[in-house]
Amino acid sequence: MSTPATPPPDVDPALYARARRKVRQLKGLHIHATVFCIVIAGLFLINYFTGKPWWFVWPAIGWGIGLAFHAFGVYGTESLFGSDWEERKMREFLERERRKAG
Repeated sequence: MSTPATPPPDVDPALYARARRKVRQLKGLHIHATVFCIVIAGLFLINYFTGKPWWFVWPAIGWGIGLAFHAFGVYGTESLFGSDWEERKMREFLERERRKAG
């Protein structure tokens, strides 16, 4: 089921468009990761049954780097050190300090 192109009447259209784009990006990343796992598992099985050397690792490494870049493009630095991260770390630090003082 796909998301409707027009937002519900109670939602800001610009916010809805950003959310829809983000959901599509996440969906694309999940599909990419799933295909990666299936194909690399298949290559592993082919390599296992045909003998050594272990060549399947080279496509796994190369494609894995591409998958990492895809994930970074979807999540970016925001998930690592964005404002949400700062806020969460501040709350953790303050809570730790409260427990020490109390």
